[in-house]
Amino acid sequence: MADLRFAVFGAGFWAEFQIAAWLEIGGAAPVAIYNRTVAKAETLAQRFNIPRVYGAPEELFRNEQLDFVDIITEVPAHAPLVLLAAKYKVPVICQKPMGPDYETCIRMVTACRDAGIPFMIHENFRWMAPLRAVKQVLQAGVLGVPYRARFQFWHGTAEQLDNQPSLKTLKRWILTDIGSHAFDLARFLFGEPESLYCQHLRTGIAAGALGEDVATVVLKIGSLICELAFGYRHDPMLVVEGTAGVLELSADGEMVVSTAAGVARTRPQYPRYAWADPSYGPSHPAIVDTNAHLLQSLKTGRPADTSGDDNLRTMRLVYAAYESAARNEVIKFT
Repeated sequence: MADLRFAVFGAGFWAEFQIAAWLEIGGAAPVAIYNRTVAKAETLAQRFNIPRVYGAPEELFRNEQLDFVDIITEVPAHAPLVLLAAKYKVPVICQKPMGPDYETCIRMVTACRDAGIPFMIHENFRWMAPLRAVKQVLQAGVLGVPYRARFQFWHGTAEQLDNQPSLKTLKRWILTDIGSHAFDLARFLFGEPESLYCQHLRTGIAAGALGEDVATVVLKIGSLICELAFGYRHDPMLVVEGTAGVLELSADGEMVVSTAAGVARTRPQYPRYAWADPSYGPSHPAIVDTNAHLLQSLKTGRPADTSGDDNLRTMRLVYAAYESAARNEVIKFT
């Protein structure tokens, strides 16, 4: 099968890793790139041999014959670009978080469904090697019946925040940016929540940030209580307690499983790519596996694991967390 032709929308920090990952797997060829600051798009186009550069998104859609688009912009541009792709009936891959509020997310999913095109969210945390290994342990029943889980998510280093200065301008920050990953992982590992309770605050530690940077969310998922903690500490990343054992996943990727049979220590491995920033650990390599899955979905017509419809459930949790904190109430889902 010939390479699928795609266009990139956005030329910021993540675009270079996303494009490199597409080229790593093969099977897809970037033929155009858009960015509102054209010079940034030109820089990436030259680096990755992308033949055409645009400063107007609709001009790109009018001029190019595309099999899909990859939207890697800041969040405010997601919905307008997705709706434009729906207008031209071009399949869409979009970065997380899907949209700035739940109602907009619904509109995006509906527009693509009505246009008859696939809509997929690029949710690379599901494909991080250590978290895939956790999923395997849970599916194998090694821990018995899990009854409590705790995630600890951190913001990253100051340098990483400097790479994405727009994060500091968000009035809704940590629950949308990292929270979209966290809620998706909770669903991926444990299932759909029945209820949610959240509290969050802005500490001022991240100088100049407008949104919340510390939050705690409690999810009830069947017989499991799952806590999502967001802040400035990051070790261990995940603890799962079950009736037959305990799993701990450290921030550096070591997984420790303790059962009556003893203690097993493993360190799930993942490829190292020359273009990936090692300070991001398994996150950048996971982009390759995510893209491979999305490309397979496009080629076969089978829905992606992180389709727009699936990710809408994640975004419902993200924005319910803000509602819970504002009302100081448990939000129940039917």
